[in-house]
Amino acid sequence: MSSDLRNFTKRVAKKERAQPAARRKVGLLEKHKDYVLRAKDFHRKEATIKQLRRKAEERNPDEFYFGMEKARTADGVHVQRSTEANKYSQDELRLMKTQDVNYLTLKAQAESKKVERMQQSLHLIGAPTSNQHVVFVDDEKEAQRFDPARHFDTAPELLDRSYNRPRLAQLANAQAVSGGAAAATAVARLEKKRAGSYRELLQRQQRQQKLGSLAQQMAYDKQLTGKGRKRKLRPEEAGGQSDVFRWKAERKR
Repeated sequence: MSSDLRNFTKRVAKKERAQPAARRKVGLLEKHKDYVLRAKDFHRKEATIKQLRRKAEERNPDEFYFGMEKARTADGVHVQRSTEANKYSQDELRLMKTQDVNYLTLKAQAESKKVERMQQSLHLIGAPTSNQHVVFVDDEKEAQRFDPARHFDTAPELLDRSYNRPRLAQLANAQAVSGGAAAATAVARLEKKRAGSYRELLQRQQRQQKLGSLAQQMAYDKQLTGKGRKRKLRPEEAGGQSDVFRWKAERKR
C-alpha cells in the first residue's frame, strides 16, 4: 500500500547541473542520457568487431563460389556490383514511366491554370504587344497629314504607352498629374509589385513549357520500350531529325 501511494505522490524532478563557467571551453557537460547513447554505440561497434573477428578466424580457406570470379576490390575494400539495371522488369519500367508521365502532365496542367489566372489578373498592362492601333482615314492626303499626338490629344512622348495615357487637359493640371510625394511613392511601389508579378508570370510560363516538353519526351521514351518491331530512321529519311523511329505495320484483330 505504501508503494502505491508513493507512486501517486508528486516528486521533484532531479535536475542535472550544467557545465561550470570555468570549464565552458571544453564544451557541453555530458549528461546521463548522453552517456547511455555513447555506451550503446560503443558496445554495438564492439560486438560487430568481435563477430567479424570470429568469422575471419573460422573462415574456410578452400571456400569457393562462382560470385568470387567477378568480385573486385578497390583500395582493399570489396566493391559490390550494382544490379539496379536488372532490378525491374520491362513491364514494371513501363508502368513507372507511365506514372511519371501522368505526374508531369498533371503538374504542367496546374502550372497552365496558374499562368491563365495571372494573365487574367494582370491584363498584361505595360507589356510589349504585337498588335497595333489602326486609325482609318478617308484618303492618302489625310494619311500624310495625320498627327497621332493631335488625334489622341496627348503629348508625343506618351504615344508609345498603351495604358495610363493622359490627355493634354490633364497634363495642364500639374496637381492632377503629380499627386504629390505620397502619390509618387505609391506609384513606385505599384510599379515594383507589377514588375515582380510579370517576372513570376514569365518564370511560370517557362516552367510550364519545360514540364510539357519533358512529359512529351518521357511519353516518347515509354513508347520506345513498348511492343512492336521498329527501326531507327537515318537523318536523311527523317527530314534531318534525329532519334526518329518507324514501327512496322501490323494487322490488328
